[in-house]
Amino acid sequence: KKHNVTKIIFGKKMYNKFISYLNGLLASPLNPEEIKIIKEVFKPKTLLKNQYFLQQGEICKLTGFIVKGAIKQYSLDEKGKEKVLGLLIDNWWVGDRESMLKNTPSSYYIQAYQRSELLIFTKEDFEEHLINQPFILEARRILFERQSLQLLKRLYATNMLPAKQRIQELENCYPDFFQKFPQHLIASYLGLTKETYSRIKSNMLKNQ
Repeated sequence: KKHNVTKIIFGKKMYNKFISYLNGLLASPLNPEEIKIIKEVFKPKTLLKNQYFLQQGEICKLTGFIVKGAIKQYSLDEKGKEKVLGLLIDNWWVGDRESMLKNTPSSYYIQAYQRSELLIFTKEDFEEHLINQPFILEARRILFERQSLQLLKRLYATNMLPAKQRIQELENCYPDFFQKFPQHLIASYLGLTKETYSRIKSNMLKNQ
């Protein structure tokens, strides 16, 4: 009984955090009917450390909002080595949109680095309950714009900036990454070897 009460309280906190996140995006706060839809459609899901949200070759059936946690998105090269494509933390979205929309096998692995608490929905739920909701249309437009800018910024950093500046940019933009992920994952995300990253970071610390 005590466990169920704790679960209900935690679930309420998850929805409250998600609603606050959406209210921060939208021009007007969510109304009671929209909040009701969210609570009916989005379901809590826990990913334990190292548990997969999605594996390469699977068709993505879910999209999730990360209430709390740390998740990595990666692919494997021809030698079986991980290439980190995304590091995902609180208030970020997780899933493979292309796989979900086109119903095609994913090219990625999406795996919890830390225990992560999500609110998830299925493609069917989205098409039945969310797709025509004005608040969802507005949120999607804003998020697509942000993601496009982030992608361009990352491509520019990876191809044009020296390694030290890439690290500094990441520290400025996403300081929480450095609390949630180890050096080797951050190095891979930045397109650096672990050794190069470690050497540059060591020099940066000496020069502080």
